Amino acid sequence: MNKLTYTVVLLLTLLFAACKQKAPQTANQANKAYYTCSMHPQVHEEHDGNCPICGMKLIKVELTDAASANTITLNATQLQLAGIQTDTVREENTGNEKMLTGTVTTNENTVAEFSARLAGRVQQLFIRSVGQKVAVGQPVYSLYSEDLQEAQKEYLLAKQQQKVLHNPDVDYNQLISGAENKLKLWGLSASQIKNLAATNKVSATTTILSTVAGTVSDIGVHEGDYVTDGMTVLKTQGLNSLWVEAQLYASEAGNYKEKDLVNVSIADLGGPAIKGKVDFINPELSGSSKVALIRISIPNPQGLIRPGMLANIAISGAGQRALAVPVSAILTDGEGSKVWVKNTNGSFSPRVIKAGAGNQNYVSIISGLNSGEIVVINGAYLLNSEAIFKNGSNNSMTGMKM
Repeated sequence: MNKLTYTVVLLLTLLFAACKQKAPQTANQANKAYYTCSMHPQVHEEHDGNCPICGMKLIKVELTDAASANTITLNATQLQLAGIQTDTVREENTGNEKMLTGTVTTNENTVAEFSARLAGRVQQLFIRSVGQKVAVGQPVYSLYSEDLQEAQKEYLLAKQQQKVLHNPDVDYNQLISGAENKLKLWGLSASQIKNLAATNKVSATTTILSTVAGTVSDIGVHEGDYVTDGMTVLKTQGLNSLWVEAQLYASEAGNYKEKDLVNVSIADLGGPAIKGKVDFINPELSGSSKVALIRISIPNPQGLIRPGMLANIAISGAGQRALAVPVSAILTDGEGSKVWVKNTNGSFSPRVIKAGAGNQNYVSIISGLNSGEIVVINGAYLLNSEAIFKNGSNNSMTGMKM
């Protein structure tokens, strides 16, 4: 073997040995995972367990792709434990906002009243307390009424005559229909009338069913009371939609109009702001204070908001609308501003942005994001901490898209 051949063989041998040594290292790096605490992201462990600071169970963060050094992937459990929340990039009002303090009140459009349709005595009251929920068809009270008893007899008599008598000059269907309509007018439901026909038994005491639904706000009768036709038995209100009422100075009222969108925060509940809409601005000023009432409607699908709670209202006038993200989405340090973007495969990547003007809720985006992209608005600091643990603080923004 000459000297040249020996040199080539030696180089190939060394190269093969180097590849054999580096391959396991690359595999280990690709499968490397860290365990951290959602409350204390500075905790960085290489094995499962509990947080040494607060004792919470550590969550696993897998760094699966060495080529995507800034990409973080979390499973559903990890997302929940880390409290990751997202929002969509869209146009929002980023102009100057005015903060108002208001009070949650009942939406008067949802108020309903259940009244007696027939005179009699309340034998038993099934709805006894304010705040109780009532549904259509639910028993409200039992009524003793001899007039209603006689009406039941008339109905059954008309049904009996139709079966026994066959007088061609008598319209039995009309007699039955008239007696049935009287029972309905006096508060009996179709199922109660059908049951009356099936049992063929009358009673001086009849259960009256609700024709309204909602939360009881007032009860006007007690057991043993006599009611008359039209007397209010109870009132209900719907809590799925509420009003927030606040006051504006006369000089400010002209800056706002109906259907303007606002952000409402409930002091007693915390959590994110609720989207509301201006329903009404009173054109008349109240009393000597010379202020105008502004009324805002807000949704309350879970029923957590209650009339009487205090609310903080962020209202913008005819401000500038721009592509924007919530303030909580932006992380700013000495290297600039960035957000964490949710990728189509469910992973998260940092993105350098250029932010513009904003208000207490939204910041406009000059560059770096497009409408419809999804950004992290809660938990971004945790993702950022994982990226720093992975890449080091000096190059945490390396390779990020502009």
